[in-house]
Amino acid sequence: MAALSCSAAFVSGDPAPSSLARRALLSRGAAPPRTVALRAAVTPNAAAAQEAAAEGKRRPRGITKPRPISPELQALLGVEEIPRTQALKLIWAYIKENNLQDPENRRIIVCDEKLKNIFGGKERVGFLEISGLLNPHFRK
Repeated sequence: MAALSCSAAFVSGDPAPSSLARRALLSRGAAPPRTVALRAAVTPNAAAAQEAAAEGKRRPRGITKPRPISPELQALLGVEEIPRTQALKLIWAYIKENNLQDPENRRIIVCDEKLKNIFGGKERVGFLEISGLLNPHFRK
């Protein structure tokens, strides 16, 4: 009979059933009680975020947000704004398309004239350096 009263506490929507009731249900493998979420005041930005979340889409933030780029990077990529992630993908596609990786050590990129403009005039660049060398080309 005690088990029935424990589950009754959860079913009735009691937000804080006793710890004994909670332990009894959890020991039998029952799911923990659901809490009721309080609604926050809806602001215009929060409303837009909720609508986007309902559609399954979020506004891009951080490295996925399109940013204006330098003229040197624009010459290579052909766009005025691009997210960092996409810029890196396009640069790697350019490197592979033009066979600019060192044949002996594929982690080293041998720069042509376009890449030298982007990578500060360096002849050879390690693949881990690329994202750091792109930072000055993205305006905030």
